[in-house]
Amino acid sequence: MGKKGGVRHLKRMHAPGFWPIHTKEAQWTKKPRPGPHAAEICLPLTIVVRDVLKYAKTYSDAKSIISGRKVRVDGKTRMDAKYPTGLMDVVEIPEAKVTTRVLPIQTKGLSVKNIPQEEAAFKLCRIEDVRTVAGGSFQLNLHDGRNILVKVADPRRPTELTYKTLDTIQISLPDQKILKRLKFTEGSHVLVTSGRNFGRTGRIKKIEEGSAARRPMVIIEDAESKIFQTVADYVFVVGEDKPVIELGG
Repeated sequence: MGKKGGVRHLKRMHAPGFWPIHTKEAQWTKKPRPGPHAAEICLPLTIVVRDVLKYAKTYSDAKSIISGRKVRVDGKTRMDAKYPTGLMDVVEIPEAKVTTRVLPIQTKGLSVKNIPQEEAAFKLCRIEDVRTVAGGSFQLNLHDGRNILVKVADPRRPTELTYKTLDTIQISLPDQKILKRLKFTEGSHVLVTSGRNFGRTGRIKKIEEGSAARRPMVIIEDAESKIFQTVADYVFVVGEDKPVIELGG
């Protein structure tokens, strides 16, 4: 009889390289459950609690902390030890007064960074797509799987629709109200989330239009006045005049 469904197990040697686990300590690790972030670009909640924050020594201890309703992700209590946390997610342990955000760390991969308590009240989400839905309203599809509906007074002339693909919106947590729009435009501060410049930050100097043979590119200047280039799909707007969040190093 043929195999049904996907594989539910994950060997440590096949886990993403940025997970802070030793490949020879054991054969297996916990595979993240399907959710808002893909397996190769996320950190399971048990890895965050046990291996990153060091609040547990074993998987059982980490699972007890999580199932005990002591961990929140984006303002909501999560009790699934395999829940996938990804880019820009806010992970909190209120009893320990720990507030962190998942961010790319240059040359290392994804990790969590301590942030001020006031930053836990919001999150940045990149707009991946804008679609028209029934009734003439518009749906913003975001990088973490969220969908936010933008209602317009006149579907034929939607003056309220100012959001575009690759823009970033700042939303409140956990109620998901849009607080601010950060435009993908020259002069904006961005964070590189993929490619060989992963984790680098800077200000957009120029946006180059793409063609049938070449993807849109972005020229960025970092804090040390160094110029580098990356694919437009790899950048995440984090501010206009300055970043609205504390970034990892």
